[in-house]
Amino acid sequence: MEIKLLVLRCRDLEASRCFYECLGFDFVQERHGDGPDHYASQSAGLVLELYPLAPGEPAGNTRLGFAVADPGRIISEVEVAVEGRREVGGETVYVIRDPDGRAVELSPSESGG
Repeated sequence: MEIKLLVLRCRDLEASRCFYECLGFDFVQERHGDGPDHYASQSAGLVLELYPLAPGEPAGNTRLGFAVADPGRIISEVEVAVEGRREVGGETVYVIRDPDGRAVELSPSESGG
């Protein structure tokens, strides 16, 4: 089994796009039929889509995890506080929050890129 699609509903679509671009995602703007404008990124067989929240819709409490080349650089680039950190297999995993408050774990990628 593998995950092919992840859709996140976002309060501030542009802030979320910028946040996830700092993690290494490249987005294109899309619109399907009469649906809302949104952003989509395809990488390593996964499609990540960012959609606007409907009025009154909660963002949810989804927790995400990404392996990235340089977690420390990303944390300073997006200017967020580290909520937690732990050692896993000799590597530091950081927990930060995206613009909608979802927990996002950043761990170093094995390839460094």
